[in-house]
Amino acid sequence: MAFAFPFKLVSTEDSASILSTLSEETTQEAEEISILERTVSVLIVDDFVGLFSRQNIVAIIVFALLFGTAMKLSGDKAKPVQDLLESLTHVIMSLLNIVMYYAPIGLGCYFAALIGTFGTSIAVGYLKTFVIYTIACLVCYFGLYTLYAFIAAGGEGVKRFWSAILPATLTALATCSSAASIPVNMQAAKKIGVSNDIAETIIPLGTSFHKDGSIIGSVFKAMFLVCLFGTDVYSVGGVLQILLVSLVATLFVTAVPIGGGTISETMIITMLGYPLNALPILTIIATIIDAPATVLNVVGDASSSMLVARIVDGKEWLNKNATSKLRKQKVTT
Repeated sequence: MAFAFPFKLVSTEDSASILSTLSEETTQEAEEISILERTVSVLIVDDFVGLFSRQNIVAIIVFALLFGTAMKLSGDKAKPVQDLLESLTHVIMSLLNIVMYYAPIGLGCYFAALIGTFGTSIAVGYLKTFVIYTIACLVCYFGLYTLYAFIAAGGEGVKRFWSAILPATLTALATCSSAASIPVNMQAAKKIGVSNDIAETIIPLGTSFHKDGSIIGSVFKAMFLVCLFGTDVYSVGGVLQILLVSLVATLFVTAVPIGGGTISETMIITMLGYPLNALPILTIIATIIDAPATVLNVVGDASSSMLVARIVDGKEWLNKNATSKLRKQKVTT
């Protein structure tokens, strides 16, 4: 928030083309309803057919969770439905594989059309967002995680952390996937001195629930829309709203390469009351910040495992685990 709020990421004038797609009545309604009413409208629909609309993607997720729970409660009687859904999943995934071959071309064409429609100022906005976000990531990477390591194990913890974390960093940069970085990240944590049980629990768990880069990215996406549409959120309530929406939306970011946050971006747009045709704008932002965001997600898990080791194994956890590993090596020998 401290990095995103002081800067005007993009000019409000560039939203004219998007706003023109909405009627005056729709725009007024979006501004008047409260965050609680908007949240309810995101989670439910007044007609079952509405679940199949792109504007209600969060509602269909809620329905899918309820439907899956009902199948679980039905036991063996739900087996035919399960087989049908699994078959449909394979077909849809094959279809997506075909579509994804041309997705980069489509994204590039959209980006070109966006600049052609809105002018170069929105491209400058993307560049500004990337630069500021990268600076924020560097501050967290070198500052915050060094502090975590120091709190966990003092100067020796900092030394071990930075001597072991580079492979996980490079893997995150290369793959843009927190899931793909799990094995290397666990090796880094163990090399630091984190016990096997803690490393093998915290790293995979953190991939789904501890995503520093993703939540910072969600704040930047929300603030990009705020600047684009000229919304006034520079108050305590506005700040809390942005933080709440970013936190909830981050839970929907998957640990896969580019594209894992589409549901998250849809939720940000919907909960803040903006038109859904702004989704490709956030998709481009997600693409350009994906690499540094993944680095924070991955390295944050390793540093957090050190803090967990400090809490679980005590103040001398680093020496204790080192002694334990040495004993195991002697027994093996």
